[in-house]
Amino acid sequence: MSTHAKRERLLLADLLEAAGPEAPTLCDGWTTRDLAAHLVVRERRPDAAAGVLLGPLRDRLERVQAEFAAKPYEELVQLIRSGPPRMSPFSLKQVDEGANTVEFYVHAEDVRRAQADWTPRELDPVFADALWSRLEKLARLVGRRSPVGLVVRRPDGRTAVAHRGTPVVTVTGEPGELTLFLYGRQGAARVELDGDKEAIARVLAAELGV
Repeated sequence: MSTHAKRERLLLADLLEAAGPEAPTLCDGWTTRDLAAHLVVRERRPDAAAGVLLGPLRDRLERVQAEFAAKPYEELVQLIRSGPPRMSPFSLKQVDEGANTVEFYVHAEDVRRAQADWTPRELDPVFADALWSRLEKLARLVGRRSPVGLVVRRPDGRTAVAHRGTPVVTVTGEPGELTLFLYGRQGAARVELDGDKEAIARVLAAELGV
């Protein structure tokens, strides 16, 4: 049976292929070529990918990512579509599902929503619940830089606290939209915000995400 991560991987590869190498994305300053290089390095060069979290390795990451970005775009897309090499931890189904479901969903929307004619994507309930489950576990991590208290809420009333503090801003939306919001795509997420106007403005300007 196909996993959520596998389906999102194939969708993302299709979107990157259709958009071409120079299309904009929601990742600040990145074209689709840059995004594709990032995804390939993340799965195939862990020695460099660690620079995402470890400052001393950031120069190495940028150098390796630039090397991959210089490769033919079609090759990058195919490497994403075909998945990680056999010896990579990402080749394990559990790791792939845990680490890539949200990653690929967010980046697929980075490609889709950077286009002028994008339309909302309706997620099936099972996938929406899978995103919510991950969001509940990671809300405190991705919301840790919020300048005010931050709560995310589904339309059915289920909530998760992303950051404790006052005043509190409540963000209401479907799990996919809440995921985008907490992963730093506040301007592209279709959500409703409730709270003090100044606090809302601060949340919208904050650098949320990993």
